[in-house]
Amino acid sequence: QVQLVESGGGLVQPGGSLRLSCAASGSIFSINTMDWYRQAPGKEFELVATITSGGRTDYADSVQGRFTISRDNAKNTVYLEMNSLKPEDTAVYYCKVNAANVNIWGQGTQVTVSS
Repeated sequence: QVQLVESGGGLVQPGGSLRLSCAASGSIFSINTMDWYRQAPGKEFELVATITSGGRTDYADSVQGRFTISRDNAKNTVYLEMNSLKPEDTAVYYCKVNAANVNIWGQGTQVTVSS
């Protein structure tokens, strides 16, 4: 069984940076895409960024140019580097991993951008 453990959330001032990590453990045979989503109060669940097994990335327009998704296949870990953070980035961030065509979700980590 694959489990995901997220870390790196917290409170940051506008303009600041945070780095989220999501590590997969367990019986991992093949990880395909790795994604970050977020859920803000009163807003729709949003796909923030995705990275394929080949390293191709895609971003939501709202974070393009500010966020960077990356992965370390040796560590089965996906990262989200968030720069120039805005109050509207405040949300619970979730990672999702597609392994052997099964989607597995992390527990979520809170990111709060506030002065």
